Amino acid sequence: MDTIQAYYNGSVFVPIAPVKAHLNQPALITILEDTNVTISCNRLLEFFGALSVESYSEIIEALKDTERVDENEW
Repeated sequence: MDTIQAYYNGSVFVPIAPVKAHLNQPALITILEDTNVTISCNRLLEFFGALSVESYSEIIEALKDTERVDENEW
């Protein structure tokens, strides 16, 4: 995972510094409001959450059901 600083010019995001990415590489963009304070990489973790063990287990069980499709079912 890499973090870049950029601004939005109304149609595209323009990076402030060079970006280490491949051409046409998919990216997930999270928009944070600029507070005019440089945020350290360790502090960025405050903006992300985690699933509870119960929620994670629910998702895993739901995914197991999708693996049990008979070839004649479709």
